[in-house]
Amino acid sequence: MLDDTDRRLLRHLLADPAQSSATLAERVGIAPATAWRRVERLTEQGIIRAQEAVIDWRALGYGVEVSLRFTLDKTVSRAFEDFTEAARRVPEVLAIETFLGRVDLRLNVIARDMTHWQEIYRTRILTLPHITDIEALMLISTLKDAEALPV
Repeated sequence: MLDDTDRRLLRHLLADPAQSSATLAERVGIAPATAWRRVERLTEQGIIRAQEAVIDWRALGYGVEVSLRFTLDKTVSRAFEDFTEAARRVPEVLAIETFLGRVDLRLNVIARDMTHWQEIYRTRILTLPHITDIEALMLISTLKDAEALPV
């Protein structure tokens, strides 16, 4: 399992994933080679999946974000596969998530403005296959957006 050094490494990586190994090692209080080996081990174990850039879509001019909840026609054997295959081809879809319960899937969709959203909704979302119900939730503000775990 994780020891205190691993937890410190993870906390510092979450805070600044772009930092160099030397900086990370210094902040954690270990040798750079040790830091590198531990990060490699955590990656091999699947604890660290990736180091990625988090893009602020609003800064790029996408001012609208909508979460769409879908219920699919369960009488169609390939409804889930057909829907997800088509949804993956919509460039404005940021995330596709599946659920257990009344809602089958959720798409997180971005648009530049309401006119752009209306176009995406009418031409790309409503044409997705096997939809029996859609619920739209428009994002007003994000109050907490942390990917960090209490490690």
